[in-house]
Amino acid sequence: MLSPHPLLHTTPLSLETDKLARLLVNVENVLVIQDLDGVCMGLVKDPLTRVIDLGYVKATKTFEGHFFVLTNGEHVGQRGVNRIVERAAGSASYARDARLYLPGLAAGGVQWQDRDGQVSHPGVSKAEMAFLQTVPQRIADRLRQFCHDCPEAIESDRVRSSIDAAVLDNIASPTANLNVFYEQLQDRPETYVVLQQAMQQLMEELLEEAASKGLTDSFFVHYAPNLGRDDRGLEIVRFAKAGDSGTTDFQFMIRGAIKEAGVLAILNRYYHRRTGQYPLGEEFSVRNAPKRHEDLLDLVKTHFDPHQMPVLVGIGDTVNSTVERDGDRYVVRRGGSDRNFLQLIQDIGQVFHKGNTVVYVDSSGGEVKNRKPLKIEEQDEVSVVLEGPGDTRDREDPLILNIAFAGGHPEYSEFFQTIAHARQEKLRTRLVP
Repeated sequence: MLSPHPLLHTTPLSLETDKLARLLVNVENVLVIQDLDGVCMGLVKDPLTRVIDLGYVKATKTFEGHFFVLTNGEHVGQRGVNRIVERAAGSASYARDARLYLPGLAAGGVQWQDRDGQVSHPGVSKAEMAFLQTVPQRIADRLRQFCHDCPEAIESDRVRSSIDAAVLDNIASPTANLNVFYEQLQDRPETYVVLQQAMQQLMEELLEEAASKGLTDSFFVHYAPNLGRDDRGLEIVRFAKAGDSGTTDFQFMIRGAIKEAGVLAILNRYYHRRTGQYPLGEEFSVRNAPKRHEDLLDLVKTHFDPHQMPVLVGIGDTVNSTVERDGDRYVVRRGGSDRNFLQLIQDIGQVFHKGNTVVYVDSSGGEVKNRKPLKIEEQDEVSVVLEGPGDTRDREDPLILNIAFAGGHPEYSEFFQTIAHARQEKLRTRLVP
C-alpha cells in the first residue's frame, strides 16, 4: 500500500493533483471532509440558481463512510443542497431511492444528515429553533427599510425580487445574502457599505433580543467572508472596497456551529463506524465542544486512538488574509469560513504524524467577486502558483495549503469523479480471491 504520507513535504499550493489522487485511491483509512459552495458548485449571486454535477454526487458514494461534507449552508429547505441534488437527479424520489444525499454536517455543524436524507439537529433546543424561525422576516424588514431610505440604490421594480433572493430562510442558520444587492451597487461601494452596516446592526439587535428571552449563549453571527476574529472572539466584518464586495453573507447561527468543532463531530462518528466506540461519547455534538483551537486539538490527542486515526483530507475555498496599517504598525487579519477547520486538520496531522492534506479550490471565477485568484506562471513548461489567496505580506500564515485546483469547481469535480472510479477499481481488485 502507498505510504500515507505522500503530501507532507510537498510545496505549498502545488498543482500536482496526481499526488492527491494517489492518496485518495490507495489509502483505505482516509477521511475526506469537504466544503460545498465554491468547491463542488460554483459561487452564484442567487443561491436558488446553484447546480451540481450528478456524476460528482454519485462519485461520492464510492467513498461511503470516508466522505462527509462540512458547510455553513444547509441540507434542507428551499435553498438547501438537497434540493440541488434532487434537481440534478431529475426527481426527489430518484435521489431518495439512489441514496444520493450528501452525508455530513451543515449549518456550521448543528445539522446532521445521512445518505438517506434523514436530518437531525443534535443539541439544539425547541426554544432556539423557534427563535430562528423569526429571523428571516426580520432580515426582509430591514432590507425593505434600506430600500425605502435609499430609493436610488435599487430600481423600484427590482426591490421585491432582490429581497426574495437575499433572504435565506434556512432552518438553523437564517442568512442575509447580499450578492444580488452588490450586483446593483458595485459602482457605489459607499452605499453598499451602508447596507452592510445595517445588516451588522440587525444581527447585534437579534443577539440582544435572544438574550432577553433567556437565550444568552444560544447564538452567534458568522460573516462570510470575514477578517478573522477580534480579541473577544467575534468575527470581523469585511466592509466593501472598490472591486471587492467584502462580507456578503450575514448568518445568524447557533452557538457552537463552527466548522472546526464539526471536524471532531465527524471524527467521533467515523471512529464509531470503524471500532464500535464513540471516543467522545454518543451524545457529543458541536454544542458541547470547546471553542478554542488548542482545546479542540487537546480533545483529539486525549481521546482518539492514534492507531485508528485516518489520513484526513480537508477541502475548502474560503481562506484569506489581509495586512492593514494601524497607526505606526501593521496588523494581519486572517479569515475565511474554511480557514479554521482546515487548520485543525493540518494540526491533527502533525500531532498524529499523519499525511493530512489541505486542499484549496480557487473559486474566484464564480459570479461572486470576493475571492483573490491564484497567480499562476509557466516555468520550464510547468505551471506553478506564485501567489495564493492571502496577502503576500502575510509571510507567517500557519495554514499551509498543500494542493490547489486553479480551475475551480469544474476541475475539482472532474478530478473527484476520476479518482472515485479508480478507487472503486482498487477496492474491487482487493476483493478478488
